[in-house]
Amino acid sequence: MARPLRIEFKGAFYHILSRGNERRDIFLQDDDYELFLGVLEEMSDRFEVDIFAYVLMSNHYHLLIRTNQQNLSKSMQWLGTTYTRRFNLKHSRNGHLFQGRFKSILVQNDAYLMQLSCYIHRNPLRAGLVNRLADYRWSSYRTYAYKASHISWLNTDLILSQFNGKDSYKAYREKVQKYSEEEAKTFENLRHGIVFGTRRYLNKITEKYLKKESDEELPQLNRIIKDKDPAKVLKRAAKAINFDLTKLGQSDRIFQKDIQDRDVLLYFLRGTGLYTNKQIGELFGLTYSAVSRRASIVKSEISKQPEMRRKYSLIKSIIKI
Repeated sequence: MARPLRIEFKGAFYHILSRGNERRDIFLQDDDYELFLGVLEEMSDRFEVDIFAYVLMSNHYHLLIRTNQQNLSKSMQWLGTTYTRRFNLKHSRNGHLFQGRFKSILVQNDAYLMQLSCYIHRNPLRAGLVNRLADYRWSSYRTYAYKASHISWLNTDLILSQFNGKDSYKAYREKVQKYSEEEAKTFENLRHGIVFGTRRYLNKITEKYLKKESDEELPQLNRIIKDKDPAKVLKRAAKAINFDLTKLGQSDRIFQKDIQDRDVLLYFLRGTGLYTNKQIGELFGLTYSAVSRRASIVKSEISKQPEMRRKYSLIKSIIKI
């Protein structure tokens, strides 16, 4: 059975999402929201977890947190179990309240935390629950935007300090208002559903915290293991056949031999099945449609050109993907 991949260490930032079982409501009335916030405060104190932002929707919640100990799973399991027990007692019910395991995304740093806080706080607006975010009671937005009803356990300093001495509350309001233009791009930096940050950060986390062997119960880990930075793969492949990558941007002065070598490299990258035509095109200075055309041409030529075939085989023997 598939399990979510958890990366846990001291000082890690996370975006947490948990939904109601079968997407049913986990808050039935106002004091359920209050109950959850009380349990959240207990969890924060009990497990040394910093809470940076939250939004509680009728059938799910989002959190931005930092674990000061290596205890993400313990913290979130306690939160879910404790709230479920108290909710069930209050409403005279039994059984599961949440849908399986919570979802966690490791967040690179406070700059990405800022982006995610905007995304999280805009949830009620996207859902059509309010016309103004200030009218929604069950999120940390009003504390960030208006310094309203400040909650002692809510850590706003890390995000608001990024406005460098300006009126941080006004600046945050304006950023969230403008964020609708950026919202579609929010998750461009989400990698394999487990890390929100740069590819370099993903590589660093992979090297430091993840095992290198695949695991059929951890599909996210398997995708990360298979994920290879195309620029790094191209560099290794070019080295194998002694191709100078600076020639990629000099198509008007490139020799026929170099064109063949370039095409062999392009054909190899496309043949891995790991990269889109757009990704490959960005490396070679070609449009995605040109990548497709060149690959088709190489496929035909490589069977006729012994030297191209030799170099392609050499690259494949050196680089195992």
